[in-house]
Order: sequence, then C-alpha cells, then structure tokens
Amino acid sequence: MFRHKFQSDKPDPIAIAEAAMNDMSPTPIRKIVHVDMDAFYASVEQRDNPDLRGKPIAVGGSAARGVVAAASYEARAYGVHSAMPSVTAKRKCPDLIFVPPRFDVYKAVSQQIREIFAEYTPLIEPLSLDEAYLDVTENLKGMDIATEIALEIRAKIKALTGLNASAGISYNKFLAKMASDLNKPNGQAVITPKNGPGFVEALPVKKFHGVGPATAERMRKYGIETGLDLKSKSLAFLQEHFGKSGPYFYGIARAIDERQVKPNRIRKSVGAEDTFAEDIADLDLATAELKPLAEKVWRYCEAQGISGKTVTVKIKYSDFTQATRSRTSALPISGVPEIMEAATALLASVYPFRRLVRLLGVTLSSLTNNPGADGEEQPQFDLDL
Repeated sequence: MFRHKFQSDKPDPIAIAEAAMNDMSPTPIRKIVHVDMDAFYASVEQRDNPDLRGKPIAVGGSAARGVVAAASYEARAYGVHSAMPSVTAKRKCPDLIFVPPRFDVYKAVSQQIREIFAEYTPLIEPLSLDEAYLDVTENLKGMDIATEIALEIRAKIKALTGLNASAGISYNKFLAKMASDLNKPNGQAVITPKNGPGFVEALPVKKFHGVGPATAERMRKYGIETGLDLKSKSLAFLQEHFGKSGPYFYGIARAIDERQVKPNRIRKSVGAEDTFAEDIADLDLATAELKPLAEKVWRYCEAQGISGKTVTVKIKYSDFTQATRSRTSALPISGVPEIMEAATALLASVYPFRRLVRLLGVTLSSLTNNPGADGEEQPQFDLDL
C-alpha cells in the first residue's frame, strides 16, 4: 500500500487508509507530515540551467579533495551520493558534471517553501534547508485529511519553485520521516497506527532514522538487524549498550515516538570543518588550520547572541577513519582565543597522528545565551534531544 505515486489529477489512494486513523483510538491522533525536497541542491541547479536537465550532476567540488554535497537522481543511478569523495563519484560516473554550490539561492528557495508550510500550520520544525516536520493535527485550513494537506503543499511547491517534493504522513515524527522515503521521488505515503508496528518490525535497523552505520554495526553484533530484533531487547539492555539513545530505540521499535514538532528549533551545536588540499602530518600546520574554523564558529555565535561550554575537535585521517576529542568549561566560551586554547590542546592530545590528517573540524556545543550586560549568565536553552 506504500507504493502509490503522486498524481495531482486523481484522488490520493492512501487517503483512504488515513481516514481510518481517527477511528482507531478514543484519543486524538497526531497528524505529522514530513516534507523532503527531492535532490534539492541538484534539482535547483537543473531548474536554473536547462543544459543540466536529465544529466548526472553533483553539487560540490571536483578537485581531488572535493566532496559531493548533493547528487541528481541521474547521478544516483550510478551509486553517487552525498558525502562521497569527488574522485570516487567520478570513478563511478565518468560523465558526472560538477556544479559549485550556491547556498544563497538554496536558502532563498527554502524560505519560499517554508512560507507555503506556514499557510497550513505554525508548528513547523525545519531539519535543514530541504526538509521539515509539520504538525497538522489542528491546521489553519481546517482540513481533516493530512494526506490532502501534503498533496496541496507539494503542488504549491511545484507551482512556485518548479521543484518536486516528497512527503510522509503518520502519527509520529519517526514514522513520518520513514514514510517520506517510501515513494521518492515526487511521491508520498502514509503509515497508520494499525500498520505502524508491523512496518517497523520488518524494517532493517540500518534504515532507521537515527541509526547511523556505526550504530547499525554495533546492533548487528548483538543480533539486532531488524525492528523485530530491536523490539526483542529490553529497555535495560538498550540503555546498557546504547546509553542515552536506549529509550529512543526502545520506543521506535514499538512504533512509539512522543517527540513534539517544535517550531524555532534551537540548534544543539555550531561547527565548521575543512578538507585540506594535501594531507597534514605536522602538528603546527594542523594547529594553524584550526584558527579559521574557530573564527567561523564564533562569527555565527556572535550573530546569534549565543555561546557554548563544550569545544570538540574532529580529526578525519587519510584512511577516512576519524576521532573526536572534547573539553567542557564551567562558564561559556567568550571568544576565539578560548576556542583556540581548547582546540589546540585537544588536537595535541592525539599527536603523533596515527595517519595523515585529511580534515579538521571545530564544534561548540552545550549552547547558552551570551552573558547579559550585567555580567550574569542567561538561562541555558532547553535543547530537544
């Protein structure tokens, strides 16, 4: 039932399934829509340059040290995907066309899309420029069927921007996110309370939102390869082996996710990173590369009126393995010198490097408001973990 393609001139078949949602429980059921733009950066480039349409393109740098930021569906057919080294992408697809990113354009289009969302609900939680959760349980249009809302939103996005969007509709954020992938590109799907548990049980955990490759591999070692395997593990087991994520995994294995859609989502960290033109072996050279990253992080913090207490340095080696080191201070960081002091010490703690260094990153987390004019620290943000 999840493979119905979007057709604007016909009734949406999955609306029939959603109509049953209101009859399945005596308590009101949330209606969450996850909207995800299809190959967003690449699609914008193809829209604006007709010569790129129908061709495999990658947004990003084509240099030896470049990384793919986004790939068109034509490129994905060759196995090209985001975060892939450009040299690997070119090897997989010799005809791949590299296009430099235009983030100012992507941000402008993203704002257009969010204005469409706002016509339907104030409960919008952006995850990035190209995706967001919407709670349409009580919406501004007075529409009862969330699939109809998703259809309208996608049609308006197409009319205004010329771009395709996919959507997932369900009774919680986790399942809405999973549903939005089911009929990509340019489609939508609904997962109802009735079929939610069965859907999760059959799903490989490596496809779960929130389970990355490293976590999936750890789960595999414990015999957890599907949602059903995950469901068989006790809460105590999951907390023991997966820490703070244990309760989340316990819930989603049962198709339960009580997280609310939170507008004005506060970011948990501010970071910057750089991939070098040549790998670095010398500590002094590597340390010098930290300063522009620290400056970039602090510029953002100053603009937003925030600071943080935890500095993290990320080191990616030439074999693509990586390490992170963190330090937390008692008071919020007050400027670039403090970030550099912590980052320099953290980097030195992993020297001699076990491999040549390919990339460095600096992140500031445990975010707070900057101290007020009276010198007293303002309350910490309530972060949605």
